[in-house]
Amino acid sequence: MATISALPKLVETLLAGPRPLPILTAGDPLLRSPAVPYDGQLDGRLWDRLITAMREAMHAAPGVGLAAPQIGVPLRLAVVEDPAQVEQEVARARGRLPLPFRVLVNPSYEPVDAERAAFYEGCLSVPGWQAVVARHARVRLRGQDERGQELDEELAGWPARIVQHETDHLDGMLYLDRAITRSLASARAMEERWTQPTPAAAARALGFELP
Repeated sequence: MATISALPKLVETLLAGPRPLPILTAGDPLLRSPAVPYDGQLDGRLWDRLITAMREAMHAAPGVGLAAPQIGVPLRLAVVEDPAQVEQEVARARGRLPLPFRVLVNPSYEPVDAERAAFYEGCLSVPGWQAVVARHARVRLRGQDERGQELDEELAGWPARIVQHETDHLDGMLYLDRAITRSLASARAMEERWTQPTPAAAARALGFELP
């Protein structure tokens, strides 16, 4: 992992390279290392350029979230955005509401209550696969935005899932660490078999339990 003093050079080198930024995949040690808190290590212009490049990479993938370690930058930083362009039945079942673009700096979360929701999810760092993950249905998000304003709010449904997924990346965790492994499905299997709003049919067919 880069030292804190080396971060500006690391980011400058990354931004001078190919675009959209390449995304690290499972097996890279950086994805398994806790990121360091952001505390002004980058000057304003470099910071803004990094955020812009991360948003560009997220859109190009495409995805609804991207954490800095996924592009090789060991900072507690993530970008999220979800237009939620899905069928109404899917949106209702999953609580998938549009999530405007936002930047999460030094985020953390905690559950609001004991309710959990289990759905298939994937990851840009684990391309070609999805698995069911039971996550907190509602969380309290704390942290800062890109300008240092404090965040303290409650999220539910799919936005809560996205925030949990991206924050886990900053702790060196992949979604597969929390997944019901028996639910693991290839992209082809997902497209051909498991497009239903919930994973209930997959649970019956593949033999796993939902919370």
